[in-house]
Amino acid sequence: MKAGIDRRAMLLGSAAAGASLCLPARAAEASALTPYQRRVVEIAVQQRNRMAGQLWQKDVVGIADFALPSWKPRMHLVAMESGTVRSFLLSHGKGSDPEHDGWLKHFSDEPGSEATSRGAFRTDEWYTGKYGVSLRLSGLDPDNATALERLIVIHPAWYAEADMIDKWGKLGRSSGCFALGRQDYADTLMSLYGGRLLFADRIGEG
Repeated sequence: MKAGIDRRAMLLGSAAAGASLCLPARAAEASALTPYQRRVVEIAVQQRNRMAGQLWQKDVVGIADFALPSWKPRMHLVAMESGTVRSFLLSHGKGSDPEHDGWLKHFSDEPGSEATSRGAFRTDEWYTGKYGVSLRLSGLDPDNATALERLIVIHPAWYAEADMIDKWGKLGRSSGCFALGRQDYADTLMSLYGGRLLFADRIGEG
């Protein structure tokens, strides 16, 4: 994604994306959800209700499941009206995986830890940084209260592209941020920006 994104184009694109996400669910789509996806939807509903007073928009919820390894799609975007789920690859922080084997070992909110934090985040404004257009996050729980101080954001990164799995069997690691491949990031940005919820924890498929 180019750093010089036009704000008006982004808003128009996000409106179109939001409209498509709010279409009524078809029976085939609802029945196609796996047990794991249904659990993700349940958690999205629970966390949206828990944090409702601190969110600006509630139509889409992001769920980051760090019980899964980095070679599996684990950033889930849940359209709350339809109950549908889209999933993308997602990197975790170096401090959470010092052996770099693709599994998150622990969460941390300590400044300088380069680790991933758990809990509820609200998406705030976007800005242009090292990786281009990035999305700021405010931590809403005690476990991620220093997110703004630590500059924990959602951003695109070359090391979160799918070809990293083809080459290394896992994604690269961030400095604690939520990093996605460029196209997956574009979809995530358009769906989650503007005061929506991102919830990170271990959920697991079992």
